[in-house]
Amino acid sequence: MDTITVSKKEYQNLVERALRYDYLARIIQKKGSIFSSPPTSDVKEVVESFRATKLYNTPFLRSLEKGLNRSSYFKTEQK
Repeated sequence: MDTITVSKKEYQNLVERALRYDYLARIIQKKGSIFSSPPTSDVKEVVESFRATKLYNTPFLRSLEKGLNRSSYFKTEQK
């Protein structure tokens, strides 16, 4: 049997990466895909949903709206 020696820090890093991979693999198995389209293509509806939570400040909401308006998904879906 071959023996490989790694530092404690490297071992912890490898264990952490393995746990993240397992977590992501379980999510994908349950949902089928983690990369799905948003349930709506209405920019105003999305921004209002964020605003309703009262967790986000006005500059963030403006930035979100600007980004969504520039998104190819929202542009192609609105036509």
